[in-house]
Amino acid sequence: MEVQRELSEIIRREIKDPRIHPMTSVVAVQVTPDLKYCKAYISVLGDEEAAKNTLAGLKSGVGYIRRELARRVNLRNTPEITFVLDQSIEYGVHMSHLIDEVTKDLKD
Repeated sequence: MEVQRELSEIIRREIKDPRIHPMTSVVAVQVTPDLKYCKAYISVLGDEEAAKNTLAGLKSGVGYIRRELARRVNLRNTPEITFVLDQSIEYGVHMSHLIDEVTKDLKD
């Protein structure tokens, strides 16, 4: 979806907040049919502190992000953006690591 791609670009290239971790990605975006609200699922490759700081940085820059989105994407309304931490990638990496550990023990 175009909103997801543009949000990713804005976060990666436009925002200079030091709290936002460089390995932050927009995993998914849900926009309500009336285009008034947008829930952006964010994944941060880092520890819990990095994720918390990134979320705080994004929330403080939400006005700028929304204006940039309005400028880039032609929508009737520019949705209010809510950032939600998505742990699924981190969970997948952790599970993969656990599986590798178990299979390594079986091979020995």
